[in-house]
Amino acid sequence: MTRSGHRWGVFLTQGRRTELVGLAARLVLGVVLLVAGLLKVTHLETSARAVRAYQLLPYDVAGYVGYGLPILEAAVAVLLLLGLYTRAAADVGALLMVVFVIGIASAWARGLSIDCGCFGNGGTIAASQTQYPLEIARDLGLLLCAGWLVVRPRTAFSLEHVLFGDPAVPTDERSLA
Repeated sequence: MTRSGHRWGVFLTQGRRTELVGLAARLVLGVVLLVAGLLKVTHLETSARAVRAYQLLPYDVAGYVGYGLPILEAAVAVLLLLGLYTRAAADVGALLMVVFVIGIASAWARGLSIDCGCFGNGGTIAASQTQYPLEIARDLGLLLCAGWLVVRPRTAFSLEHVLFGDPAVPTDERSLA
C-alpha cells in the first residue's frame, strides 16, 4: 500500500494519470472526428448541402466548406489518434467545435429545422426531429477534450513522444536514460 492507500498509486503517478486523461481525450476527440469525416468524405455533395442548410455562408463558399470539412476532420483525427502534433491538431479540433456550436446555436436561434450534418445527412428536417441541445452538449464535451489537449498535449502512447522524445527532459538527461 502507498501513502494514498491505493496499491496502484506506485504505478500511477500524477504525471502518468495526466497522460492517461490526455490519452482518453485524444482518443475520444479523434474517434468522433474520424467517424464524422469518413461518413461524409464519400458523400461530399451531401456534406456541402448540410453546410448550406445553416444559411451562414454564401452558397458557393458553403459548398467548398462542405467539400473540405470531411477531409479536414479525418486529417485532424488521424493526427490525434496517432498522437502526432497533438497540440496543433487539438487547436484545430477546438476551433471546429466552436464553429459547430456557433452554427448549431445560430440555426436553433433562427428557428431553422435542420439536421446538423455532423455524421452525414444534413439538410432540412421536421422541427420535431431537431436535437440542438444534445448536439451542442456533445460538441461542448468534445471542446473540453480539445481544450485539455491544447493545455496538456503530452499523452500516453503517442507517436510524438516516440519520435521527438520528452521535451521536458534536457538532451543530456535523455542520453543517461
